[in-house]
Amino acid sequence: MDVFQLTRALVDIESITGNERRIGQYLVKLLQGLCQKYDGVVEEIEVEPNRFNVLACWGAPTVTFSTHMDTVPPFFPSREDDDYIWGRGACDTKGIIASMIHAIEGLLAEGRRNLALLLVVGEERNSAGAYWMSKQPRGSRYLINGEPTENQLALGSKGALRLEVITRGKMAHSAYPHLGESAIEKMLDILQDLRSMPLLTDSLLGPSTLNIGTISGGRAPNIVPDYCQAEILIRLVDDGLSTKAAAEQLIGQRGEVKEVLRIPALRLGKLEGFPTTVVAYTTDIPAFGGTWGQPFLLGPGTIHVAHTSEERVPKQQLVEAIGIYQSMAQQLLT
Repeated sequence: MDVFQLTRALVDIESITGNERRIGQYLVKLLQGLCQKYDGVVEEIEVEPNRFNVLACWGAPTVTFSTHMDTVPPFFPSREDDDYIWGRGACDTKGIIASMIHAIEGLLAEGRRNLALLLVVGEERNSAGAYWMSKQPRGSRYLINGEPTENQLALGSKGALRLEVITRGKMAHSAYPHLGESAIEKMLDILQDLRSMPLLTDSLLGPSTLNIGTISGGRAPNIVPDYCQAEILIRLVDDGLSTKAAAEQLIGQRGEVKEVLRIPALRLGKLEGFPTTVVAYTTDIPAFGGTWGQPFLLGPGTIHVAHTSEERVPKQQLVEAIGIYQSMAQQLLT
């Protein structure tokens, strides 16, 4: 299959986080053919029951290509027009998988060795697959991670601090609110203060940003609510410790704060001759912990349509990515 056909085949396999088994099986079968042709080995590496990473190696890996197999919901199948391939995962990151496979095939055909392809589960939720592989290094010196960067080499990526905030109150009949204590009103005050909290700015990565992602609470319109929960995600430009401390101090005794996830911001590798960018999202790279080599970040497509109903990837960028990945690997292998 050409890169367009392969992208569509991958998009049409639903692989929402937690349900990656079918696409993993498909990719193992596909890579077995490439391993048989060029003397490689492909493995299924179980992360948890019914979920596994896929690792294919051609020699002892010096350069490892890696991205994730899972997508966000909801699933919708592929379609294409003259310029784009559409569908869930088209740019995040099934088109990237297709470009990487074609790049590796071209490198092997010209006699290159010491290459690996590592495809992991769980990036969209908790990077479970990457954390698992951080404990199983194979000696790779360079990690080319694939996320949509419009085929520009990312010099840095923001980190993420996910906080869960809980407020508690006292139930009462809504006709007599003075007899109760509203957990939702407490939460609204906290969220307003968080929105006004000064956040750090970095000369390379830009400003930190805060998103109130979910709010839930209350029992009925005629009951003063005794419980409320909110989830906050702050895009970090540092390790997040000072931001977390500031949030905890601001909330004080008004609510409970739990750190769900904290991934530091990253400075990434640079190569001569490649256009560069900076991205605001978080990737699997911190979860690998450097155990798979110096990280680089590049892929076709734009993050602006990922996670949306308009997700798509430009066909031209898919083709260009094949050559870019090959050039990166050739430079790193040298």
